[in-house]
Amino acid sequence: MSDLSLIQYVLIALVFVWSGFVRSGLAFGGAVLALPFLLLIHNDPLVYLPIISVHLLIFSSLTIWMNHRKQAAQAGGGDVSGTVDWRYLGKILGIMIVPKIIGVFGLITFPAVVMSSIIFVIVSVYAMSYILNKPFRSKSPFVDTVFLMLGGYISGTSLIGAPLVIAVVAQHLPRERLRDTLFALWFILVTIKMGAFVWAGIDLQLVHHLWLLPCAAVGHVIGLWFHERMLKSEPTVFFRFLGVVLLVVSSLGLWRGITG
Repeated sequence: MSDLSLIQYVLIALVFVWSGFVRSGLAFGGAVLALPFLLLIHNDPLVYLPIISVHLLIFSSLTIWMNHRKQAAQAGGGDVSGTVDWRYLGKILGIMIVPKIIGVFGLITFPAVVMSSIIFVIVSVYAMSYILNKPFRSKSPFVDTVFLMLGGYISGTSLIGAPLVIAVVAQHLPRERLRDTLFALWFILVTIKMGAFVWAGIDLQLVHHLWLLPCAAVGHVIGLWFHERMLKSEPTVFFRFLGVVLLVVSSLGLWRGITG
């Protein structure tokens, strides 16, 4: 990232504000809703994924800790059940872990232009599901397993497997435990990815964390405020608008990749 122009740095900063917002506001989307914009600025997923990964590790653990402390305060010293369903988390991790590792090696070995095209195609599918208000749904244990394995693989390649995972998890967890259980899952999966990055000698862009972390923090705080209000309202319109924006951006990214 050291060779980018000033306007590119400004745009990247704004996208990371957006990334922090959707991550804390929706419990997913820090990558899937930011990568299409980032790849239009500079077309190389491996530049951004280490930064997004570190941000997820920091803010997911911080959110879980804050919510656990809030629950403990509300309990007034009584029993605290916690905001993460660890038993269910262990169950889905057992299904996702092998596809996740396979996906990580695919990310490291595939050319950047191939990975960018895959990401744009996946995001376009997600965008259409938002626009049509037809989110991915699982209706059987077999489909649950398929969605979780695909979500694990896609998460390994690009960190954008969340919608497939949520299609399963949202049906089996109470609303008050859903977000923090997902954050715990992302934390574990991203830790695996970061280990692979270090092992493969990928540049972690450590210098750029110093100015992008505050940008993500601003978005994170706004997202926490948004999440509280979204729980009390109908999010369909928001997701439909989001889907249109993502579809346009992904289409532009695919067109740029095809035309060179």
